Amino acid sequence: MKYPSFFCLFTALLMLNGCTSTQPLLDESLSNFNNVYEDGEATFVDGELQLISENNWFFSTKKVYDDFVLEAEVKMPDTSEYSNSGIIFRGQIVDTDKGKQIVGYQVDIDPSDRKWTGGFFDQARRKWLYPSHPTRSHPDEDFVTNYLGEWSKEQGEAYSHLTWNKVKIMCKGSDIKIFINDLLTTHVKDTKDRKGVIAFQHHGSKAYKEERDKSNIVRFRNITITPM
Repeated sequence: MKYPSFFCLFTALLMLNGCTSTQPLLDESLSNFNNVYEDGEATFVDGELQLISENNWFFSTKKVYDDFVLEAEVKMPDTSEYSNSGIIFRGQIVDTDKGKQIVGYQVDIDPSDRKWTGGFFDQARRKWLYPSHPTRSHPDEDFVTNYLGEWSKEQGEAYSHLTWNKVKIMCKGSDIKIFINDLLTTHVKDTKDRKGVIAFQHHGSKAYKEERDKSNIVRFRNITITPM
């Protein structure tokens, strides 16, 4: 009788100290997710979340998260069509004249020659916050600090195209870190949002829109979250 009592006490102490377990976000029914748009197709195939869409689209968690570590793997398609993805975190669902949309922090998955995978984008608001874009960067007083300086060649080469890439996002208060394949690519202090949904992006496919061609599918797997 002593051991169960001790175990319960130990578990309670862990909970009081803020220690929580890692939780998988994927299951066969995608029960942790909700499509707030009138677009896009999300399927669970062999343990993967596979996304295809006609337009720029985000597939969202039902739950709101504040402080957490999110980990996932992403594999971009082998296609000649434009292909881009990302993960929104602490996202806000807003009503617009085009219906519900998700805005907020985003780690970009950018297989283009620009090589900004792991950069910090603010979807539908301030746009590129790190690295800085010559015309599409609009930081405000909420973007307090960038700790890493100018975007480097090493950061740009952290992503490896047509293979599985590890993405890790760490949010603790206003401190935000992004890792690509274990390399720190973004470390900023930003106070815009304290909590929100997590959403996975497909940037849209003309081939899918016109011909229902699914060669531009974006794939995610091993998606877990550890609340802090």
